[in-house]
Amino acid sequence: MEIEIGRGKRGRRAYGLDEIAIVPSRRTRDPEDVDLSWQLGPYTLEMPLLASAMDGVVSPATAIEIGKLGGLGVLNLEGIQSRYEDPDAELRKIAEFPPDKATAGLQDIYRARDVDTDLMVERIQQIKASGVLTAGSLTPQRVESLIGPALEAGLDILVIQGTVVSAEHVSSSVEPLNLKQFIADLPVPVIVGGCASYSTALHLMRTGAVGVLVGVGPGAACTTRQVIGVGVPQATAIADAAGARMQHLLETGQYVNVIADGGMAYGGDLAKAIACGADACMVGSPLAKAAEAPGHGNHWGMATFHPELPRGTRVRTTTLGTIKEILLGPANENDGSLNLIGGLRNALATCGYESIQSFQKCEVMIAPALKTEGKKLQQAQSVGMG
Repeated sequence: MEIEIGRGKRGRRAYGLDEIAIVPSRRTRDPEDVDLSWQLGPYTLEMPLLASAMDGVVSPATAIEIGKLGGLGVLNLEGIQSRYEDPDAELRKIAEFPPDKATAGLQDIYRARDVDTDLMVERIQQIKASGVLTAGSLTPQRVESLIGPALEAGLDILVIQGTVVSAEHVSSSVEPLNLKQFIADLPVPVIVGGCASYSTALHLMRTGAVGVLVGVGPGAACTTRQVIGVGVPQATAIADAAGARMQHLLETGQYVNVIADGGMAYGGDLAKAIACGADACMVGSPLAKAAEAPGHGNHWGMATFHPELPRGTRVRTTTLGTIKEILLGPANENDGSLNLIGGLRNALATCGYESIQSFQKCEVMIAPALKTEGKKLQQAQSVGMG
């Protein structure tokens, strides 16, 4: 239902995850009987969680650890790991920047060195040698030039990622990437995103991708909504993309995963995202709080260091525990920030569902939001987190 904003403009009411409440059903289930596995192309993953391709979150070491636990760590193949032989030295510099110098400092570090394909190959091979699935993220602008070496190094899953990615880019100065043709020619499954609407999600699904990332600006490290005004509250964005998934399934018989990207910090957030229709969740902020995180207590997005129009902030975090404790527990905090997967598993069990896809059919209600996504970011900044 559209609401009249003024005589010349109408708009839909949209909802963030904080405004969604999951309704228990008529049965409950033993948590051990819940199956959280999901299918990504030819691969089956044990937990519906991807680690965001942020330099402060995913390194080869953390990608390996997350993979061994059953998730998928996505390495930023255009990031610091692929630019510096000693990435930790640069990551420590970033951690030491005062808040008012953080963005300029990030710009300097990323500007000083371009992507070194030899280093990129080395990082991919390091993950590959551990025996876990190897996933890497490239932007639409550079994917054609870097995909060759990445595939030769053994990349298993490609993520084509930007702030907003569309299947139809218009440009008068460069030849745009033909996503459909490009994906069809690749020997590995591809995830694309982000998107935040029914039509964009449907068009991305028609490119042949096995998954679409849903979310524009919901994360604590992102200021896209503030800088350019573009974004959709996450619950509505996920539900719209889930509707596109069903339409695409009816048209083609092909099921494409909807992956909620950003705006989730607690186990309950993951549960709400899946209740709205997501098949899996991509998170950054929770894993930036791990003792093993490469950001040394900080994380930032892929557009934070843009040379002309940065859209993001370096967010300071507090170490909560190890990656295993954050994902699988045991938890020693009662706010849902630890044992995220345990929280999700118990949400399904409490409502009586046995799988991710069955839980997508659960009943939800609109509830008064305790705090909106925008307020989360403002609160983070007010206490010196960016």
